[in-house]
Amino acid sequence: MLTNDQLSKWDRDHFLHPSTHLAQHARGEAPGRIIQTAEGSHITDRDGNRFLDAFAGLYCVNIGYGRQEVAEAIATQARELAYYHAYMGHGTEASITLARMVMERAPDHMSKVYFGLGGSDANETNVKLIWYYNNILGRPEKKKIISRWRGYHGSGLMSGSLTGLHLFHQKFDLPLSTVRHTTAPYYYRRADVSQSEEQFSAQCAADLEELIAAEGADTIAAFIAEPMLGTGGIVPPPKGYWEAITPILEKHDILLIADEVVTGFGRLGHMFASPAYGLKPDVMTIAKGVTSAYAPLSGSIVSDKVWRVLEQGTDQFGPFGHGWTYSAHPIGAAAGVANLKLLDSLGLLQNAGEVGPYLTRTMAEAVGEHANVGEVRGEGMLTAVELVADRDTRAGFDPADKVVPRIVAAMGRRGVIARAMPQGDILGYAPPLCLTREEADTVVTATAESIAEVLG
Repeated sequence: MLTNDQLSKWDRDHFLHPSTHLAQHARGEAPGRIIQTAEGSHITDRDGNRFLDAFAGLYCVNIGYGRQEVAEAIATQARELAYYHAYMGHGTEASITLARMVMERAPDHMSKVYFGLGGSDANETNVKLIWYYNNILGRPEKKKIISRWRGYHGSGLMSGSLTGLHLFHQKFDLPLSTVRHTTAPYYYRRADVSQSEEQFSAQCAADLEELIAAEGADTIAAFIAEPMLGTGGIVPPPKGYWEAITPILEKHDILLIADEVVTGFGRLGHMFASPAYGLKPDVMTIAKGVTSAYAPLSGSIVSDKVWRVLEQGTDQFGPFGHGWTYSAHPIGAAAGVANLKLLDSLGLLQNAGEVGPYLTRTMAEAVGEHANVGEVRGEGMLTAVELVADRDTRAGFDPADKVVPRIVAAMGRRGVIARAMPQGDILGYAPPLCLTREEADTVVTATAESIAEVLG
């Protein structure tokens, strides 16, 4: 029973929540948690219930909760200078320092970072940058963006269009006409089960080539992709995927936007995933882990190649007409500086590279042979358990049965938070990078017990 009934009533009466069944929440049929405190990998609600957060908020609290160093950096910045804008060349010590720190960690061929507030606005910025880029180069027809089904790139007008999940399109008049989608590199869900990973990767590449030919390469500006699929199912790319895709983009002069909102800043055991997959992006999207969500901040990192054209454009046409009021907000930047220092000093990339695979491996050992587990997969501190009604056919459950939400609820009763991933029967895990092996064992035990409770 809630001890904060008044607060819960205010929540239902006044708060329009994102990604929520609005009617059920307003009626109190599916109340969410009201979170009060957090430390390390755990959160505590206002009724004293403590949970191991195996999804780090929304993949974002990389350094873990309650780091006083970041809180103090935010407080100090707020006392000294709570805000000033970044327009017309203005900066703050925090924003300039963070820009330097980000670029020191980015691949060598990257040049500058533009700061926004969240991953959605960063991808909106990326598309505008690329349209500007092609206009400056005298290619006004080269504007379409190819994304992938099951990719997640935000929920704005353009970023929501880039997202390849139907929930973010239905009844919103999306996707917009400049966006196309191609095959998701989702090996478990391949149509031809006889294909090897390499053969499926070749099929994905052939599908992309076919789409480019149908649309006309001279109309396609960029290809946007997460190095590995996140919200679309936590799916590492199949063998040979990026080796097959990259030459196609180069051949047709199509820019690569690497969306590292989830994978950046250590989640895969590397500062960024792109170099680990052999990618050389023209633009990179960052958010989440840059501040570990202690304050809102995102970024669009542009390559030397793109930067040179942006410079050329302002020499020809004057100041660059793009910006947000809160771009490079000093409080967010101060949080980012403190966060990146902690990523280094606490050795969290190494921990993610060790404990993450341990979580995936022990999860596979615990539930991988269950009659309703189709696949356990993961990379770094990302793990997924895909459930099926039938292992042989890979058939899913009836959505009305809400099998995965019931498992997640059962895990909650055991003090562990996992995520029911959209558009599938998938349990997702993306814990803080400070997760210990003992905490990983707790996640695995709760998962196994909850699957057994719901499915036998």
